[in-house]
Amino acid sequence: MTLLLDDITLTYPDGDGRLTALDRVGLRVPAGGLTAVVGPSGSGKSSLLAVAATLVTPDSGRVVIDGTEATALTRTESAELRRRAIGIVFQQPNLLPSLTALEQLQVMAHLEGRKPREVRDRARELLDAVDLSAQSHRRPHQLSGGQRQRVNIARALINEPRVLLVDEPTSALDHERGAAVLDLLRNLTQERRTATVLVTHDRDHLTVADEVQEMRDGAIVAIDAPAVSSPCGD
Repeated sequence: MTLLLDDITLTYPDGDGRLTALDRVGLRVPAGGLTAVVGPSGSGKSSLLAVAATLVTPDSGRVVIDGTEATALTRTESAELRRRAIGIVFQQPNLLPSLTALEQLQVMAHLEGRKPREVRDRARELLDAVDLSAQSHRRPHQLSGGQRQRVNIARALINEPRVLLVDEPTSALDHERGAAVLDLLRNLTQERRTATVLVTHDRDHLTVADEVQEMRDGAIVAIDAPAVSSPCGD
């Protein structure tokens, strides 16, 4: 099991009381598995991603990533775990305007102190995986919205994470480009053996997921197996 959220409760101050953002949430995602989390705004999806990314510490419960109990780590240790084991695909790509697609990936890997040639080869391999080899020299303003999101995904994979967390990747895309991005995420999840959590409002393409979970008022209220799924191992 690569990602486990075990009985997670998260609250925030709310006047004289506490607001429950996550209410005893449990989630298991194996290597090579893609779990979609759906639900209305304010249902707790973003809080779930923040906890899974070790950006927020829950009030109670466990977060286990690739065998490491993240909730037992210090802040410094959590940051190291994020760098080593977690890739995050944000809703907006937020690419650096002055850098080419290749450089967007390289700058992330350079932060880890890797050798320049190793970084360059890894970046090129990932751009090929997301079908952007021919656009590697282009800057963000020269790419379509779908292409920018593909760079965003490749960038999240540059340090070979065990867990991939994806926040609303199709929100700014039309139906066709959104479907292409989700198909890409499914293929990369299987090829790279990541445990992928996809938070989305888009219910039109949920067949890319191995499991669909719905959130409401901070709790998982339903689990649905989509019509098309693929086997995935631990």
